[in-house]
Amino acid sequence: MAMNFKYVRIQGKELAENTLYAKGIFSMFMQMISDGVMEEEDKDLYMEIDDWFSKNLPYPPQCKNQEKVVCFFKTENADLMMKMITPAMWLLDRYKHPFYVVYTNFPGEIVYEDEYQVAVKVDDNIEIQKLQESWSK
Repeated sequence: MAMNFKYVRIQGKELAENTLYAKGIFSMFMQMISDGVMEEEDKDLYMEIDDWFSKNLPYPPQCKNQEKVVCFFKTENADLMMKMITPAMWLLDRYKHPFYVVYTNFPGEIVYEDEYQVAVKVDDNIEIQKLQESWSK
């Protein structure tokens, strides 16, 4: 039986400097573009995707202000978003850039919300717990 999750985020292994949280897909691409690793045609494809999102997805003020927030798509309205972001995931795959699609019901404290997404405060108090003996055998 599949569980229904409220939120989804596409993120990488690398951490964002300001949040120390896994970089989101858009940040990963901006880094790849500034590092010059993408072919022109692929870069153009990504820029078209990015352009579509900037026209169709509100830009949370917390992101504009570079506050310590991360964004998640709302799964209830994510069909179109996921369809539009799929070619970007294909590009990440093509460049062997690791990424994860993370589903959750507990993204954190929501500080912004619109029809398609939420922005959540990055928790400074990350919990680090020791593994129980039984897990490590």
